[in-house]
Amino acid sequence: MITAERIAVLTGAGISTASGIPDFRGPQGLWTKNPAAQAMFDIDEYVASRAVRVEAWKHRLAAPAWTAEPNAGHRALVDLERQGRLTGLITQNVDGLHQKAGSKNVLELHGTVWYVDCLDCARRIPMADVLPRLESGDEDPACETCGGILKSATVSFGQNLDPTTLDAAVAATQSCDLFLAIGTSLQVYPAAGLCDLALNAGKPLIILNADPTPYDDQATQLHHTPIETTLPKLFT
Repeated sequence: MITAERIAVLTGAGISTASGIPDFRGPQGLWTKNPAAQAMFDIDEYVASRAVRVEAWKHRLAAPAWTAEPNAGHRALVDLERQGRLTGLITQNVDGLHQKAGSKNVLELHGTVWYVDCLDCARRIPMADVLPRLESGDEDPACETCGGILKSATVSFGQNLDPTTLDAAVAATQSCDLFLAIGTSLQVYPAAGLCDLALNAGKPLIILNADPTPYDDQATQLHHTPIETTLPKLFT
């Protein structure tokens, strides 16, 4: 049972698998089953290749995020926030399930799938405005303002994280008494580097993830068990 009163939480794709959204590196992960799919998440590949963009938009149109519902893991973090025990809910996820569950202050390190950005004029529009264009046969929709390339408002490999969001994540980690990493492989930086920040400050690290991570040997507690059943029990 976790009794700390100031907890920083980092979540990754593993917290959403019970909601029907596959992770990336797990046994049933998107990149595990289809290594070529990684090209869709590389900004240089995306900009250079219409074929990559077409595949990326097909993937977005069929994304389970549009109908997925939060699970008990998401709801446990809502309860923690309502108790006033969170210094920050930091997520690598783009699915919006934390907000759908009721979390109010979510730091989305890797952006959100619910909006679309124009890479040329920087216009941002709801994803709901673009999905109908895909359904009507527009395989690579362009910006209706400037004709530029559109992309989901997520951070791809090769793109920088929003500095304001990253600064807030660092501040949440620095002010916590305990750092909790949930459903993340802890292989993607700078998100994984928050563990180093916590550990270097002498803060306990708890990891809850299906598969081993590079930080397992430094964890105070380690749980390779289902998140949706384990996480609620950690706080009761």
